[in-house]
Amino acid sequence: MPPGSREDRPRKHVPPLPVRGGLNPTRLVLPHDAASVARYATAAQYLLERFGDGAGDAARLREKLAAGEVVTGAGAVVDDATPYEPRGFLYLYRDPPADEPEVPALDELEVLHRDDDLLVVDKPHLVATMPRGRWVTRTVLVHLRATLDLPELVPAHRLDRPTAGVLVLTVRPEVRGAYQTAFQDRAVRKVYEAVAPLPAPGSAIDRDGTTTVRSRIVKHRGVVRAQEEPGEPNAESRVTLVARDEARGLGLYRLEPHTGKTHQLRLHMASLGLPLLHDPFWPVLRADAPDDPDRPLQLLARSLAFVDPLSGAPREFRSRRRLAAWSGGGHGGGDGPR
Repeated sequence: MPPGSREDRPRKHVPPLPVRGGLNPTRLVLPHDAASVARYATAAQYLLERFGDGAGDAARLREKLAAGEVVTGAGAVVDDATPYEPRGFLYLYRDPPADEPEVPALDELEVLHRDDDLLVVDKPHLVATMPRGRWVTRTVLVHLRATLDLPELVPAHRLDRPTAGVLVLTVRPEVRGAYQTAFQDRAVRKVYEAVAPLPAPGSAIDRDGTTTVRSRIVKHRGVVRAQEEPGEPNAESRVTLVARDEARGLGLYRLEPHTGKTHQLRLHMASLGLPLLHDPFWPVLRADAPDDPDRPLQLLARSLAFVDPLSGAPREFRSRRRLAAWSGGGHGGGDGPR
């Protein structure tokens, strides 16, 4: 077995329902507290009381039950007589939101590489990697599963919705763990490009052309953006100014994260007084501002490089995109800073 392989490890519980329309079935775990055990006699009763708040919701759940679209962890169809089993699983397909926003940029999604193990794409700005919040079907993962007939496709890592660039996905469950572990263990060299204001005269990056930022970044549940807090650093980014546009007061930066905390590059650049151009989070939070396709966040995952954990061969994938706000120095596009 090649180093890093996970093919010899037992797989997690496999859902009894297949991926449909690019979407996984939703898994519900039946509560085991005394009140729930005393209250519910059947699985259908729990489902209707817990999730059938409105008349339309209840009617839709009854339709799913009648159509045999709700099953137990063992794959048995749930009906009105199916007993309530504490800690038992229920699987069903949730309906995508009717008001899911359009995502025209999905048409710009480009496949950079495809083999039996990996699918590598060039993600446009303002496209979510996987279902979350308002975006469900109009995401990279669901779109590619459906259009390429790859139902077991899963991201090996994630790019924020506003960020464009190289995104790696695994094709087969047997290899997923090896590639995800490579990202988790920081065995992947990531290089980003960004457009931001020029540094203040005399600052470290203005003087030396490069600086390393280390801080403690924490993302609290329910809080939109991550934040820096006192304590042992858990995030590190190397920032290099590679080109200057004095007329507009902008610089093109190469960003190399050595860790992968949420919002790390955006937060570290803001902490240097260099907030990324068109960032709705820094320096001022504008989380509810509508998307402006003509002014996307100027952050691009330019390249990823790693030693393949299965074959041992070197791999490198590079984005063909360019940051629209950068017009000088010839550093945009596929020949960006290395």
